[in-house]
Amino acid sequence: MDKPKAAFYWCASCGGCEESLVDLNEAVIKVLTAVDMVLMPVAMDFKYEDVRKLADKEITVSFINGAIRTSEQEELVKLLRKKSIYVIAYGACSHLGGVPGLANFYKKESILDRAYIESESTVNPEKKLPKMKTTVEGKELELPEFYDRVYALNQVIDVDYYIPGCPPVPDVVKNAIVALLKGALPPKGSILTPNKSLCKDCPRQESKPDKLSIKEFKRPYEIMDNGDCFLQQGVICLGISTRTGCESSCINANMPCRGCFGPTDNVMESGSKASSAISSIIDTNDEQEIDAIMDTIVDPAGLFYRYSLPASILGKNIKIKK
Repeated sequence: MDKPKAAFYWCASCGGCEESLVDLNEAVIKVLTAVDMVLMPVAMDFKYEDVRKLADKEITVSFINGAIRTSEQEELVKLLRKKSIYVIAYGACSHLGGVPGLANFYKKESILDRAYIESESTVNPEKKLPKMKTTVEGKELELPEFYDRVYALNQVIDVDYYIPGCPPVPDVVKNAIVALLKGALPPKGSILTPNKSLCKDCPRQESKPDKLSIKEFKRPYEIMDNGDCFLQQGVICLGISTRTGCESSCINANMPCRGCFGPTDNVMESGSKASSAISSIIDTNDEQEIDAIMDTIVDPAGLFYRYSLPASILGKNIKIKK
């Protein structure tokens, strides 16, 4: 009997999702021997043409990580959608847009200027920028188009399931693969982690008071962490608006949650939910005091929308700045 075919493709990402497969330890051997991998650029030499030659729906599942920023990425995810029975958005960037999605606050021209002209380590006196097409020794070379904005995967193709996280944790990945191989998947569109907030699983939960009141927000390095709820100590923790399933990885490393697993099913978007919840615990009704306390939050947009800007309501109505 032929083994099910699988693909693992990366788009605009850091490579951490590929590393998460290695985190499966010896289980990764069982996974890779249980499937016929037809595309995995980070580890194996496959050509796009090999994928094009496959019959439609011949691939059982494609795991796609990273956001969509270029024409090449769009082309390949559309190809994988056509060739696959299931497509799984793998990791925060694919799920919600991720950290690359914060670039949606800026015009693409300013991003290119910063990367190729203005950065401190760049030596480019002629101020040359990449071109989509150029001719070298009589041969035309072409680069993918760099789009005006970053997209989450489901804004480009139909997605069947989501494995969240930056990166996904081993148990979530392993359980999803087992469910897939056994044909025991939940309804289409499901996020393959528990549908409850991280706060409910937080190892610091018992120290969280019934009523929080904050006079000043602090960054982690500004406190002498005593092991209590981070919010109780004045440090913003997004476990209140983020789904669980991450094994409290950041909390166990004595760092607050930053929301990489995204919102629960009953939350429209984690960014607005988090900012609303944080605003509600400010301990004053004086407008000037409120403004002063809010000013202690460094980069609120980058904090509340670190992983979710492209998929958010804010991201759909953003006024791009230079």
